[in-house]
Amino acid sequence: MARRPLPRILTDSAPLARMANSTSLARSRELARTAADSASDVFHPLITIGRGLRRLGAAGRGRWAETPRDHRGPVAFFVGACVLVVCLVPYGPLLALITVMGAGAWAGRERTPVDTGPGEAERERLRALYEALVPYFSVDGDPSPLYVHDGDWERVFPEYAFDEGGRIERLQVKYPAYFTDGEDQSRARIEQVLYAKAGRGREYHFGWDELANQLTLTALGALPTDLVAQRFVTSPGETVLGFTDPDAVQRTLPVTTGAERRDAPPVVWRTGQRSTEPHLLVLGQPGTGATTLLRSIALQALQHGDVLVVDGSGTGEYGCLVGRHGVLGVESGLAGALATLEWASHETERRLIAANRARQAGRPAPEDTRRPLWIIADRPTALAHIAVAEGREDPQRWLQVPLRHGRAAQVTVVVADQFESAELLSEPVRAHTKARVVLGPATADEVRAVLGAPPHTTPTASVPPGRGYARLGSAPVLRLQVPATPDPLDAATGQAHRQAVLALLPERTVPADGSGPAEPVTGDHGPTEAGRPVDVRKPEDVSTSAETGEPVSVSKSVGAVAKPDGGTAAADADGAAPDTEQAGSTAEPVGTAEPVGAASRVRSAKRGETRVVNGSAEAVRAEG
Repeated sequence: MARRPLPRILTDSAPLARMANSTSLARSRELARTAADSASDVFHPLITIGRGLRRLGAAGRGRWAETPRDHRGPVAFFVGACVLVVCLVPYGPLLALITVMGAGAWAGRERTPVDTGPGEAERERLRALYEALVPYFSVDGDPSPLYVHDGDWERVFPEYAFDEGGRIERLQVKYPAYFTDGEDQSRARIEQVLYAKAGRGREYHFGWDELANQLTLTALGALPTDLVAQRFVTSPGETVLGFTDPDAVQRTLPVTTGAERRDAPPVVWRTGQRSTEPHLLVLGQPGTGATTLLRSIALQALQHGDVLVVDGSGTGEYGCLVGRHGVLGVESGLAGALATLEWASHETERRLIAANRARQAGRPAPEDTRRPLWIIADRPTALAHIAVAEGREDPQRWLQVPLRHGRAAQVTVVVADQFESAELLSEPVRAHTKARVVLGPATADEVRAVLGAPPHTTPTASVPPGRGYARLGSAPVLRLQVPATPDPLDAATGQAHRQAVLALLPERTVPADGSGPAEPVTGDHGPTEAGRPVDVRKPEDVSTSAETGEPVSVSKSVGAVAKPDGGTAAADADGAAPDTEQAGSTAEPVGTAEPVGAASRVRSAKRGETRVVNGSAEAVRAEG
């Protein structure tokens, strides 16, 4: 019986050899990989130092190539001198070697790459913004357009930055040279698109660079609202309206907020004879801080001048100023306002006449003409409505002379009103108030109508009280935040704000209730008007004056006295009034009581004696 042969797999040794060879090869590769990793770990410091020396050498060769040829000799001499000094110093070569190795290790360290590019969501936002600008920055026939649909947005957005929420914080936009960037309408369209795409609810600043054909959009932070009324470090004739952005002005003032003291950029309004915008107009919505701004201006003006307040709203917002040193009167009724503003008009004329005569005589202007006089009128249009109903003249009529000639006479007029009543402002008020302020939410068209120029930022719908825009003359439009100056007599005022305002009020010279005699007003400038009384007169024929409807003349008898016909008589050199105006007269209150705030204390002369008469200015009548 024949034997069967064994299977080939059991008799052939070639497959077994191949299996053995593959196993040994895999083992060898593993050993080689392990040896390489071990060598890498062992020689890692040397590799790092070598990589760093290579980078330092490349940087040195680059600096040597950038060095001018005429400077290479001194540089080589300096390097050689340093090497020689190192060689001569004990242990110098060793220390130099250690220093070079340390520098190489630092330069050759592995740096984790930082991804500075925009994320996917940010790229989509920039791409959407690019597509939105295509209809405005592209025209047919452009051989090399910057803006095309599905184009490269990285060409037109060289710089961009996002905040933590993924919204655009800063963006630089390139636009073609044929874009009409000098037209306000074209700019407004682009700004509106960027405002909508960058995210509403924030305020953006648009910086147009016509020379480089670039537009820079910057998201502005909110102006600080923690600043309160305080003594600002200013010169006479300077008034702080509020505070603005740090890069908008080139000046800062030290301010105090609680226990912290810091520098803030102010909006400073300059008045006086050399001012190009001596008068101010403030417009805004109710509750936006116009009265707060006027109260802040009054507190600053009382440091160096006198203040006359006309409160057309009649709410008693200026009651804290009644009877204070430097406050000539606080009127809220129509009768008192007419008499007070008439006196202010005659006082402006008197100052002009006195200053002119002093110049003609070669003498300096009298001291009383150099002391600033501030006329603060809050909502005069409200009194205009009452005047029309009663058939009397508009109180704004008496602001014409102070507005036109107030700069030469050191008389400043500040008027505040609401947008709804802006059309009722008289022509002199609109024409001579070169400094303008808009407070509260307002559209770009409203800001342009008041300030004469559009704002460089996008107005927001919700703003805190005292927030707005200011423009002084032809200067750029600035963002403005008025310092908090609430009424200290208001029960809703916080204790800290109340104390801050009360600390700025001058001393009280006349009791607010008028129960006691008035004390002479004194200060650094001496007694007010050399101790002379305020003369309240009217024509001798009282009935004739009442029939003609002429208002009672209220004038301050310093160098000029109101005549019955409305004119003024200048005083002689020693300040005495003409003999025709020295006739003795008596004063007695007649008529009904005036509204709240219309009461004033007036001095009148009677046979050489001085007495105080309580009541409104128009209620004082001279006896025949």
